[in-house]
Amino acid sequence: FEDARREGAVKILVTGATGFLGNHFMDALCKRVDSADVRVLSLFNTPTLDAHGVEVLVGTVTSPTDVARSMEGVTHVYHLAGFVSRKPEDAHLMFQVHVDGTRVVCQAAAAAGVKRMVMSSTSGTIAISEREDEWPDESSPPPMALITRWGYYTSKLYQEATARRFCGDKVELVMVNPSLLLGPGDERIGSTREVVSFLAGDIRVVPSGGINFVDARDVAAIIPVAMEKGRPGERYLLGGHNMSFAEYFDRMERLSKDYSPRVKLKGDWPWLAAKAQAAIFKALGRTPPIEPAAADQAKYFWYFDGAKAREELGFSPREASATIFDTIEYVREFHLGNGAFKKKS
Repeated sequence: FEDARREGAVKILVTGATGFLGNHFMDALCKRVDSADVRVLSLFNTPTLDAHGVEVLVGTVTSPTDVARSMEGVTHVYHLAGFVSRKPEDAHLMFQVHVDGTRVVCQAAAAAGVKRMVMSSTSGTIAISEREDEWPDESSPPPMALITRWGYYTSKLYQEATARRFCGDKVELVMVNPSLLLGPGDERIGSTREVVSFLAGDIRVVPSGGINFVDARDVAAIIPVAMEKGRPGERYLLGGHNMSFAEYFDRMERLSKDYSPRVKLKGDWPWLAAKAQAAIFKALGRTPPIEPAAADQAKYFWYFDGAKAREELGFSPREASATIFDTIEYVREFHLGNGAFKKKS
């Protein structure tokens, strides 16, 4: 990749450039390469993309015509396009974007002679367990019985298989699998919805499981490194911190200074409580603050061992409290109204 850049023979295509991760990634990418060498395929243009000075083609990854047009002259692809939802009724949309869209992108990349592709998936295709002491790594088999409970993770698992199949031996494929993305900039409140709900006082139950989270800015910065150093055919778990929900909520309490009573519940009780709450909110024509699927997922452990990314890519995520604090500050300013929920002295 570096040799090709020095020879001026690189043309980069980015999908998913306007999402939470994509926005941070474009900042990182345009600091490393000439923006004239970058093309973006996006559903819409944005002032941020204009400011980067990149070429923007309006289209969708599910359209063979749009994707083929975007691949003209391209040598390297960052495929970050995705759709996050915990709603069962959105499963077909996630399959369209993740599976059908990835097939279209990989077929077009192979036909255009693309040399190398980095695709973003999720740690949830590997790292989910009923046991707190089980920390999977990239060599671990996917826990199919758990993954297939939820449309998002099922679609991402099939996305990975689709990318391997259609890139084949024609396009070098490197996959990155970040955990829950936190940090500033989640305009659509896809990854940080529970932080919004926590600060709004809607979370009163502490589930028994645990999560791994990582700063979106750290993931964005390492993705270009994965293009340069990642081994073809490999995937890299990108995680920051394994943390129980009890500790995670405690950190948010201390950093936000929002101390509220919460009840610790085990097993299916948080899911049942969320399900009852959602039924009431929907009957009133309102959006429930906690999706039942999120409560269902929270009784499991999403821990993993991220040594491979540290050793091969030099991934070094920032300290957990820094990420949580920046997430809180962003949510308060942009989603809860400029400090509306800060404690008054």
